[in-house]
Amino acid sequence: MFKIIPFLFIFFSYQSFVVANEYFLTLRNDRVNLRQGPSFEYPIKLFYKKKFLPVLIQDKFENFRKIRDHENNTGWIHISQLSKKKAAITIKDNLLIFNKPSVYSKPSAILKKGRLCKIRKCKKGWCKIRVGNFRGWVKKDDLWGLL
Repeated sequence: MFKIIPFLFIFFSYQSFVVANEYFLTLRNDRVNLRQGPSFEYPIKLFYKKKFLPVLIQDKFENFRKIRDHENNTGWIHISQLSKKKAAITIKDNLLIFNKPSVYSKPSAILKKGRLCKIRKCKKGWCKIRVGNFRGWVKKDDLWGLL
């Protein structure tokens, strides 16, 4: 009986360290429904009106994916409404876009918190982005999404 208790302790403590396989995708269309459950039978919680908005995939059931957005809204979206295009949301206010991947480079624009950015490429802690007519580099840590 004494030897079973440490085994159970190790088993339960191991389970608490298992990390879920979460990953990012983006919205494929300008209007996407977020549902309360994984079926078209479930009511719509809200709808998104922003193409390429990044969402974190947390679970799956058949052709539906449970997602979380940058504002912590959760729900289910059909897989046909999701894309692998690279995009992110700025998580800091007054974020500078630099001409080169260095804080010593010349800044070209300032972004507000919550701005959607299309990602061109990422390297060494920096991502090259495009926002409207502006292009440049921002730190990866200042973005939330599919990098």
